[in-house]
Amino acid sequence: MISVHLHGQRFQVRAAAIILHAGHVLVHRAPGDAYWALPGGRVEVGEEASATIVREMKEELGEEVECGELLHIAENFFDLAGQRNHEIGFYFLVSLADTSGHLDKARIYRGIESHLDLEFRWFPVTELAAINLRPTFLPASLAANPPVFSHAVQREYP
Repeated sequence: MISVHLHGQRFQVRAAAIILHAGHVLVHRAPGDAYWALPGGRVEVGEEASATIVREMKEELGEEVECGELLHIAENFFDLAGQRNHEIGFYFLVSLADTSGHLDKARIYRGIESHLDLEFRWFPVTELAAINLRPTFLPASLAANPPVFSHAVQREYP
């Protein structure tokens, strides 16, 4: 995975899935996290970011997905567990199959990776500002109808 420690910071490249369905977006969080994020993961060396999405959705949910267009590129600077992070993120529109078992908006889903107990939930796009969704540019950008391509720089530290 593209994740290295340089000059006291962790630098990583991440790909994230924007899964929209019936006015909702699918997000996840790990146990103990106070924030929600879009599903995805770190890009492997030599792997296209769109392929990362397909791989991660299979690993995390057991879902075959179709990775669509690139919607956002984000430069994200944040602290996590006392560690400064510099992340380059690629955010893609992603479609679940109409027959997916993960389309019920009232359910909470558990990820299938044994080493990571991810909780997945659907939230109405209109209510994203009320949850702690990271990076923080996402609630406003996901509320845009139709979605518009953007380059975001999100800085939580100077």
